[in-house]
Amino acid sequence: MTAAEIKNLIRDIPDFPKPGILFRDITPLIGNARGFAAVVDHLAEQFLGAADIVLGIESRGFIIGAPVAYRLGVGLTIVRKPGKLPFHTVDQSYDLEYGSAALQMHQDGIINQARVLIVDDLLATGGTAEAAVRLVRMVGGNVIGCAFVVELDALKGRERLAPINCYSLIHYD
Repeated sequence: MTAAEIKNLIRDIPDFPKPGILFRDITPLIGNARGFAAVVDHLAEQFLGAADIVLGIESRGFIIGAPVAYRLGVGLTIVRKPGKLPFHTVDQSYDLEYGSAALQMHQDGIINQARVLIVDDLLATGGTAEAAVRLVRMVGGNVIGCAFVVELDALKGRERLAPINCYSLIHYD
């Protein structure tokens, strides 16, 4: 399945979650067996043999990250919003367009010096992914790349994450 065919499975939802936002809904894509498999294969093949663990960002990063980890033959660790993880955590705050947010991960979620691939559904401004990168570094991991299904190029998230190797399957202006 080509990137153009995969892109056709992503639905545009105007004014969601608030007026002026065009939401790129991947639920039709992940509901299509061929499309979902193609996404996992495309993302994983960019990092075959390079990662020791995949980190999925809440919540759609869990959906994409778990099969990518399986495809790479590595484990999965997760970052979540505060208060959702039951063991000892490390925290990282980050700025949003209007306000701030935070992410947490387990202190033992990554073995020291592990090569970590961060996976999420969307790269926009890069703030969430940058917070995940900081968490990985806090616990001694080494981020070898970030993989996204969709990238909103105009928001320049890739520049914020530089020099980390970022791969996005689908691009929107």
